[in-house]
Amino acid sequence: MAAIHHRFTDVDGHRIFYREAGPADAPTVVLLHGYPTSSHMFRALIPRLAEDYHVVAPDHLGFGLSDAPGADEFDYTFDALARITAGLLSNLGVTRYAIYVQDYGAPIGWRLALADPTAITAIISQNGNAYEEGFVESFWTDVWAWGQEQNERTEPGVRFALSREAIRWQYLHGVPDPTLVDPGTWEHDLALVSRPGNDLVQLQLFRDYTTNRPLYPEVQKYFRDSQVPLLAVWGRNDEIFGPAGAQAFARDLPGARIALLDGGHFLLESALDETSALIREFLGTALAR
Repeated sequence: MAAIHHRFTDVDGHRIFYREAGPADAPTVVLLHGYPTSSHMFRALIPRLAEDYHVVAPDHLGFGLSDAPGADEFDYTFDALARITAGLLSNLGVTRYAIYVQDYGAPIGWRLALADPTAITAIISQNGNAYEEGFVESFWTDVWAWGQEQNERTEPGVRFALSREAIRWQYLHGVPDPTLVDPGTWEHDLALVSRPGNDLVQLQLFRDYTTNRPLYPEVQKYFRDSQVPLLAVWGRNDEIFGPAGAQAFARDLPGARIALLDGGHFLLESALDETSALIREFLGTALAR
């Protein structure tokens, strides 16, 4: 089994943590995590990919083991997180790569693709949204309200997302057998999100999420123009990004492969074998082109 290296690099004066594995001369796959987790979510997937691929999985600024400057020290936006990810890849000399995007990783990945479309060799979207149809409105109502106006009325709804109850729900909702999910996952994320001052970091990003929706037409045009190979492997029971978000990729990418699995938002925790097999099969075809 390939060794996984745990490394840090400086990007624009910030210490960024990343996991790296696999042959340096193999095709690169960049794994971009979502909220509220980190590259920790890929701990079991990386060894399965590293036999054949060079795998890089960073922690976004403010998450995991990367630096987390206060919200008064850094302007947390998805534009900024994408720039830092691009800086990390530049440090590593990575110029062409496939991306795996999940949750927050999607708007970061879409920005990387728009900035340099020729860099992206393939896309795996695991509940990583790019279409209005993907939003489950009952979940997003509070986020849209906070994005429109930050005040005492709108803050409680988004602040609840920082709680143990909400983070646990993200891991367990839609999972056919919740006993398959290690409770250490949500406790790990909760501990990091609960660091002093990190609540304000997350509230800034909740506010900035509204910038992602206006980007969708440009992202969809990129799909149509590039016809990039794409696998949407989706937990069909996800109540954050519903399965319609996966099916919508076919509108702009007729060759997209869409797999709806029996699971929720974090498929790797409950359907690792099936998900990783689909990814390996997809990459084997897409990167051989």
